[in-house]
Amino acid sequence: MAIIVIGGHSRSVGKTSVVAGLISELRDFQWTAAKITQYGHGICSANGQACDCATADHSWAISEETDRSGASDSSRFLVAGAVRAFWVRTEQGRLAEAMPALREKIANAANVIIESNSVLKFLRPDLYLTVLDPATADFKNSAREFLDRADVVILHHPRESAWQSVSLKPVAHRRVFAISPPPYVTPQIIEFVRGQLNGIRSHQVS
Repeated sequence: MAIIVIGGHSRSVGKTSVVAGLISELRDFQWTAAKITQYGHGICSANGQACDCATADHSWAISEETDRSGASDSSRFLVAGAVRAFWVRTEQGRLAEAMPALREKIANAANVIIESNSVLKFLRPDLYLTVLDPATADFKNSAREFLDRADVVILHHPRESAWQSVSLKPVAHRRVFAISPPPYVTPQIIEFVRGQLNGIRSHQVS
């Protein structure tokens, strides 16, 4: 099993599109996909609006996606070709409580792809790709914390930067792929990720 994590510095920079694109172009790896959402008290971290994704009875929940309409992010993973897809919801700072259940759900997967930054506190993936858009000013603390662990940077085509006090020195020597959405996944990204996955598979077999 290979585990890939897709992170990014803010919402709406294309993390879900990158996950869906990789699943679609690399279907032969039979992906199990997961999206992790952390929220405040009745507030969804995805958009800052009141919502019902906060479970009232406990601090976390995991749902397996069955809808194939593409209406939600986890549904988009299934449409792209994922074998299974999960939506993990936790209160801010309580992802650790959900990790044992998530590990159990992905234990028998062929390969796993997860949309999250914070999951890096609890697992070391085989490949971590981060999506950065200089035109989006917000830069999550979790993205800053794990920036130096990124193996690959997917960088929106250089535009005037809106970042304040953000240094990219931690990824100065990482592989960088420039994108001009759409698409969010280029043939070069697919070729690179496939090569990494084949290397992981060869190592595990040997």
